[in-house]
Amino acid sequence: MKPQLALQLYTLRAALAQDFGGTLRRIADIGYRFVESAFWPAGVTRDGAAAQIRHAGLTVMAAHCELPLGAGVQPMLDTVAALGCTRVIWHGWPQDPDYTSIEGIHRLAERYNAANAVARQHGLTLGLHNHWWEIERVEGQRPYQILLAELDPTIFFEVDTYWVKTAGADPVQVVTELGRRAPLLHIKDGPAVQGAPMTAVGDGTLDFPAILAASNGAAEWLIVELDECATDMFTAVERSYRYLTEQQLVDDSPKEPPHEPGT
Repeated sequence: MKPQLALQLYTLRAALAQDFGGTLRRIADIGYRFVESAFWPAGVTRDGAAAQIRHAGLTVMAAHCELPLGAGVQPMLDTVAALGCTRVIWHGWPQDPDYTSIEGIHRLAERYNAANAVARQHGLTLGLHNHWWEIERVEGQRPYQILLAELDPTIFFEVDTYWVKTAGADPVQVVTELGRRAPLLHIKDGPAVQGAPMTAVGDGTLDFPAILAASNGAAEWLIVELDECATDMFTAVERSYRYLTEQQLVDDSPKEPPHEPGT
C-alpha cells in the first residue's frame, strides 16, 4: 500500500503569519488533504488554528510538540484534543547538549521512554523527528542506532531523509534499518549541504523512489517539509505535490488516516 501525503505547516510559516486562513485554502487547492502541525504564528490560537484547518477541509495527521513531561503534559493533551490527532512528535529542535556524548544519549533514551509512557497513558503514540545530530557519529557511534536499541518499541521514528543525507549517511540504508519503526518520512530535497537552500521535492539530490523501495511498505506517510527554499515557497510546495503524485509515490486520495504506528 502506498503512503499517504501530508504537508508540514512549518514550511509555509511566513505565509501563515500573513494570512492564516488564506494559506490553508491555498494548500487545499494544491491538492493536499492532510497536514502536520508545528507552532502557530503570533496572534493565532491553538483552537482558532484547529477551526480554520477544519474549515479549509484539511486534517491534522500528527502534531509536533514539546516532550510530554512535567509542564509539557497538559499543553500536549490540549493540542491533540483541539487538532483531533493521536500522534505526537518530539520535534527535536534545538540540539540537546546530551547528543554530544554516549552517556548523554543514554540519558535521552530514558527521557524519551518516560515521555512515551505518559503519551501511552493517554492513548497517544510518540515519535521522534531527527536532524543531522542524531545521525552524525558521536564517539564512533550514530546516536539514532543507540536510540533504536534502547527506546521502547512503541516509539516510532519520523525520519527526515534530507537531514540523514546532510549528516553523511545514506537515507536508503537508514530507512531499511529502521523498517517498521519508521512509519513517517519527512521529505525535502536540495543539495544536502548544511546552509544551502533547499529545493522542491524532485529537484534535488535525493532518490525518493529508492527511499520508498527501501521502506518496503513500512512508510505510511510522506510529509513534505521545506525549512527554506531557493525558489518561491508556494511554488516549491506545489512542485513537490506534483512530483510525488505524478511519480505515483503516494496515495493522495482523501480518506481517513490508517492505524497509528506502534498500536
